[in-house]
Amino acid sequence: MARHNETGKWGEEIATGLLVSKGYAIVERDVKVGRVEIDIIATKDNRVCFVEVKTRSTDFVDPLEAVDTRKRARMVRAADSWMQGNRIMLEYQFDIILIIGTPDSYTVEFIPDAFFPSLS
Repeated sequence: MARHNETGKWGEEIATGLLVSKGYAIVERDVKVGRVEIDIIATKDNRVCFVEVKTRSTDFVDPLEAVDTRKRARMVRAADSWMQGNRIMLEYQFDIILIIGTPDSYTVEFIPDAFFPSLS
C-alpha cells in the first residue's frame, strides 16, 4: 500500500474513534457511490452525518483546502444518492475531520456541519 494510502487509513481510524467518543454510531466506512468515496457515514441525534477525513503528515498544506467547492458538490450528490438508495428520510449534514501529524504526534480538528448543500 502506498504511503499516502496508509496515512489516509490511519487518519480514518483516528476519525472513527473520535466520532464514537462523541456519541456517533458508525454506519459505514469507505462507501463508494458512483465514482465518489464517502469516508465515513455515521448517525447522531436522528441525523445522518457524511464525514470527509483529511489527513496530512505536516501542516505545510492546509487539509481543509482539499475540500473545495468541487469536492463538496460531489459529496452532496453522493449523499443524496446514498440517502435515496437506502430510503432514509432523516436530516443530514456534512462534517470534516482534519488530522495533521504522525501516529506519534498529531492534532485533530473536528468541524461538524462544515458546509451546507448548494441550492443550485
